Amino acid sequence: MAVVLHLCFLLILIDPAKRTLLSSASSSPVDDDDDLPYVMSPSNMTAVIETLLEGYDNRLRPNFGGEALAVEMEMVIASFDTISEVNMDYTLTLYLNQYWKDGRLQFDKNNASNIMTLPGDFAEKIWVPDTFFANDKHSFLHDVTEKNKMVRLYGDGSIEYGMRFTTTLACMMDLHDYPLDVQNCTVEIESYGYTTKDVDMMWKNDTGSEGAVQGVENITLPQFEIKGHATLTTLEELATGKYKRLSLCFKLERNIGYFIFQTYLPSILIVMLSWVSFWINHEATSARVALGITTVLTMTTISTGVRSSLPRISYIKAIDIYLVMCFVFVFAALLEYAAVNYTYWGARAKKKVKKFKENFANKAEAELMNDIIEEEAVRMSPIPSLRNRHNSTRGAGDDTTPCRIQPSFRMISSGQRYAYPARPHMGKKPQNRRKLLQHFKTKAKAFRNSIPKIKDVNMIDKYSRLVFPLAFVLFNGIYWTYYSIPVEVECGKQ
Repeated sequence: MAVVLHLCFLLILIDPAKRTLLSSASSSPVDDDDDLPYVMSPSNMTAVIETLLEGYDNRLRPNFGGEALAVEMEMVIASFDTISEVNMDYTLTLYLNQYWKDGRLQFDKNNASNIMTLPGDFAEKIWVPDTFFANDKHSFLHDVTEKNKMVRLYGDGSIEYGMRFTTTLACMMDLHDYPLDVQNCTVEIESYGYTTKDVDMMWKNDTGSEGAVQGVENITLPQFEIKGHATLTTLEELATGKYKRLSLCFKLERNIGYFIFQTYLPSILIVMLSWVSFWINHEATSARVALGITTVLTMTTISTGVRSSLPRISYIKAIDIYLVMCFVFVFAALLEYAAVNYTYWGARAKKKVKKFKENFANKAEAELMNDIIEEEAVRMSPIPSLRNRHNSTRGAGDDTTPCRIQPSFRMISSGQRYAYPARPHMGKKPQNRRKLLQHFKTKAKAFRNSIPKIKDVNMIDKYSRLVFPLAFVLFNGIYWTYYSIPVEVECGKQ
């Protein structure tokens, strides 16, 4: 009897508010007739979650069979990691938050400010959008120290589903103006299986990129500068139906500073170094040839290094034009010395040949004149014995004995022409071929005669000292003027 009285006394001491809490935990969380304020406690919320998931089918979207479910997207950019021209992609880390409403999960519709923040594992028990990135190459969800996912459940059934992950996205770049280019890289978000009849994706607040995308203004990149970003909504028609696609576009302008010091400035210095040979004596062959070959090989090395950091694309880039022209200037400086050397030594060789021919002709003419004088002196000699010897020798030479006078004199004096007999096939040579060869010889001779004769080879170096720098300055003026003109590229279009 004493035990019964003791239990009755304890029940009387129980607080009425606690009795109300216990009764509410056992009752349904969705009660339209309950006007009492909802009390949050661990035991109460456990009962609420168990009650909400009881009979819940996560295979069916909210409002199944009715209007399309509105799913809002919000994105916070944490970091812009790498941009690769070789692989045509870029990597970024972001927070993706998705918002929708599921009436089956409301636990206090009169007070939407009641919030339950649950771990990411809870998303496996409820319906979530099948969102994917259309231009994704590789992604992973961060899991240190736990999986970076969360589900936030509001009293009226609204759900916020957030996650943090790193993704590598494709970005097809147009490198015609590289490295003075502007690129557009996008983040493409889409529902994989639900068409527009089931899910209507949209940017949160629908007020532009300022509200739906955050954190871009805090990002700094080593090689690029983010000139702006914009959000786009497009409709994609595929074989399986029509899908809403949300796009976030980044307008990236490449910083030229790195390439100025790594490519352009070294190329300019190498070209200027090749001009030093114009001030070296043309007889210093080893010095000028070594300098020319060194500058050519250096330009080749610079070009190879630039190409190694770019994809193997077929079209010509802006940096290709500059490097090729620098290579042309360096190679032309080497050819300039070849022209100087050929002109100088060729002129000396011609002088030697001409002098040799003159000496040979003078010697032949002297011998000929000596023979003529000797014969005339013998013929006119007052000594009969010498005159008779000359006549007898001349008479005998007409029949059997060759004349003592040299062949050159005999050919000139007799007026006869001697020639080798023509080969039998020489006369059968086609007339057209001979005419064509004669035409080429005539043109070549006319071109050779049109070239001004250079008496002093130093004039070539003197003109080169002026022509090469002026031509290079003109090329740089045209190049930088053309590629410095700003090109307006709309975000979302290449």
